[in-house]
Amino acid sequence: MHPITFAPLYMTRVWGGRSLETIYGRQLPDDQPYGESWELSDRDGEQSVVTGGPFAGMSLHDLWTSRREEIFGDGLPDSDRFPLLVKILDARDDLSIQVHPPASVAADLGGEPKTEMWFIADAAPGAKLYIGLKDGTTRARFEAAIADGSVADLVHAVEPRAGDSIFIPSGRLHAIGAGLVIYEIQQNSDTTYRVFDWNRTGLDGKPRDLHVEESLQCIDFSDHEPGMDAPDGNTLARCPFFRVDRLALSDGASLGNPDPDRFSILTVVTGELRGPDGSHCRPGDALLVPRGGDPLTAAAPAVVLQTTIPRS
Repeated sequence: MHPITFAPLYMTRVWGGRSLETIYGRQLPDDQPYGESWELSDRDGEQSVVTGGPFAGMSLHDLWTSRREEIFGDGLPDSDRFPLLVKILDARDDLSIQVHPPASVAADLGGEPKTEMWFIADAAPGAKLYIGLKDGTTRARFEAAIADGSVADLVHAVEPRAGDSIFIPSGRLHAIGAGLVIYEIQQNSDTTYRVFDWNRTGLDGKPRDLHVEESLQCIDFSDHEPGMDAPDGNTLARCPFFRVDRLALSDGASLGNPDPDRFSILTVVTGELRGPDGSHCRPGDALLVPRGGDPLTAAAPAVVLQTTIPRS
């Protein structure tokens, strides 16, 4: 059971750029601004497909539905689709100020709950994350700011550095600022409610849709001025949906699944991993190590994110 790799899915975004080419050597389809690379996705219209080995040509959904226990392990969520979505984000412009719905309201709004975490892979000087609200901001004051166009004045901003991380629970108001490349691990959801989009137009030249009423039902108005997270040992984020650990490997060190009866996802931050089949995984690469899979070896000092699903 060797590591399984998938073809990335590239998404054009008005705020995207070409850093997937310049930083990771990716070959993008055309000259459009690409803001997202979906590394592992089991969405109805966005399916990750295995690139080689005995499962070549199969989708992540195929593996999840027909080979679940063999590849992923036991005791996993009884969901129709693989429960995580892994991305790389390239923000050359500010994203909209947005929120994802908590489980308590998602169904009523016709959406899916979405909790996520971000690991900062690259940060330009002065690049910002907008997370939570400034102290003293109430719902009433926020609604007034929507009406007069001053929402940005009420959103808390921080300046992260490469290697920082932050947990984004559903309900947290947030936006990624220009100049950041981010690894995102999240629930398998694509529901985003935009409350403010900097008064710009989309790639089609038209203003992008806003979701003001939905946003107001989702925002946690008690979430004031959060900071970047402090790791708990190697652990960057832990919640019922995922656990993400940052692991520093010396040259020649091996890395396998922490639970031999469960899969894990490895995302290379720096350095290089060599698979038991001779494959090489470089920065930006994501791969799935199946249940009982052979460990990988660091071909040089490396930093890797390892994502697992906690046992309930």
